[in-house]
Amino acid sequence: MKMNMKQWIADTINNPVKKAMPVLSFPAIQKMGITVKDLISSSDLQARGMQIVAESTDASASVSLMDLSVEAECFGSTIRVSDEEVPTVIGSVVNTEEEADALEIPEIGAGRTSTYIEAIEKAAKLIEDRPILAGAIGPFSLAGRLMDVSEAMIYCYEEPDMVHTVLEKVTKFIINYCREYKKAGANGIVLAEPLAGLLSPSLAEEFSADYVKQIVDAVQDDEFIIVYHNCGNCTIQQIDSIIATGCPLLHFGNAIDMAEMMPHIPAHIIAAGNVDPAGQFRNGTTESIKAATKEIMDKCCKYPNFVISSGCDIPPLSKWENINAFFEAVDEFYAG
Repeated sequence: MKMNMKQWIADTINNPVKKAMPVLSFPAIQKMGITVKDLISSSDLQARGMQIVAESTDASASVSLMDLSVEAECFGSTIRVSDEEVPTVIGSVVNTEEEADALEIPEIGAGRTSTYIEAIEKAAKLIEDRPILAGAIGPFSLAGRLMDVSEAMIYCYEEPDMVHTVLEKVTKFIINYCREYKKAGANGIVLAEPLAGLLSPSLAEEFSADYVKQIVDAVQDDEFIIVYHNCGNCTIQQIDSIIATGCPLLHFGNAIDMAEMMPHIPAHIIAAGNVDPAGQFRNGTTESIKAATKEIMDKCCKYPNFVISSGCDIPPLSKWENINAFFEAVDEFYAG
């Protein structure tokens, strides 16, 4: 369903009562009686999972899987898949300048990208009461997986030209991927760029934000937005370049204090976060997650552009009692 997402952002900011927007998708497997492996392999199951989450919660948006292995797999990375955990990338495919030069940009539809695009197309026909946000990895986070995450940080200093070569290619791929999601009916993308959260402010601008801005400039319009997600611990120091990307909604992890972040966010941009996904949604109690949610809202809801959310993707086996308690805490907060 087409929506004026620019207006949706403005309406959210202007509404004194704001719906929560957690990154909630994988826990649908528990309600469906399936595994993570099943979910990542089927567009029908992904669309049904998104529908179940939409029916089970009053979330402000329907967010698809934050699976940061999909795009790397297309470029040739090896993926570790399990029944209970989100897939991960193993090893690297680019270690030299020559390998960077030879790296080919995959066609959209390669690997599981076709499954994920089809899932959004199907979900868009099932969910019509809120925006649908597809998921994609950010440029530096993808480049890092292709070069090995720990090595990528070193390459920024020692082999910057190689890093830029890889970044130019992955950025073109991500732009094409976003365009296909747009055609499929998505109202936007949650662009996950967590690896950039480990960089210094100057490196984050050079190797991440400048490329994120290219993606935003290429695909964002009134009906399609890029939601920037970064759960690293240096985002407050990086905030100027993050804002300069042009993303109208910024999503931060629990590695930072949202109360410290909020004064840095312009009034027309939404900032969302940041209840601990593992500590609270996965391993907390209904009492502890309510307390954690209320604490963040007490500190941050004085800012009209703050929206309560999870700090990152909620793990697959997170307790639904805790998820429900999170939404109850939001309702109780606004009920006064």
